[in-house]
Amino acid sequence: MLAAEATLSVLHEGLNMEKYWDALRSSWIWEELYKSRNFRPAFEYGLIPGLAISALEHYIMKGRAPLMLKHGKPDHEATNAAQFHSPIQYPKPDGVLSFDIPTSLHRSNTNHEHDQPAHLQLRDPKIPELVNLPEYAGPESRYCPARVYEYMPDEKGQLKLQINAQNCLHCKACDIKDPKQNIQWTAPEGGGGPGYSIM
Repeated sequence: MLAAEATLSVLHEGLNMEKYWDALRSSWIWEELYKSRNFRPAFEYGLIPGLAISALEHYIMKGRAPLMLKHGKPDHEATNAAQFHSPIQYPKPDGVLSFDIPTSLHRSNTNHEHDQPAHLQLRDPKIPELVNLPEYAGPESRYCPARVYEYMPDEKGQLKLQINAQNCLHCKACDIKDPKQNIQWTAPEGGGGPGYSIM
C-alpha cells in the first residue's frame, strides 16, 4: 500500500520515490522488522546460541540491541548438492491436518488468466536439465509448495522441466532459492494469484 501511495504521488504530484522509503521508515512495518532483524542470523552460531541470542533480543532488549547480525550467505548459496543428503520420506497426507497438493491448491483459490504471458521465466532454459537436475536433484520440484515445477519425460524419455505457472501461489521461493538464480518471478498480468476465499 505504501508503494502504491508513493507511486501515485510520483505520477500526480511529481514527487520522487524517496517518499516511499520515508513512509516505510515511519511505518509499523519498519519497526516490526527492525525488532526482529537478528532472529534468523543468530542461528548461524548454532541452535543453542541462536535460541539464547533470540531470547535476549526479544525478552530483554526488545529489539533495541545496538548491533545488527549479518546473514552468512543468501539462500540460493545455502543449497547443497544432492550427493551430500539422502531423500526425506514424508508421511502421506492424512486429510485432517495435512493435505495433498491438489486439495491445498483448490483451497488457495489460485487463478491466473490462461492467455497471459507466463510470469515465471528461465534466464537460461538449459540450466534445469544440465545443472539443477544432475547436481541438485531438481530442487525446484521440491521447494515449490504448489507443484509449479515438474520434471516430465519427453518423447525420448529425457526429463525436462515443465512450468505450471497457473498453480503459482506467489511465495517467490523459486526466485529466492534457485541455486543458479535462473528463475525470474515477475508480477502476473491482471493481478492473478491466490485468493484464499474458501479456506
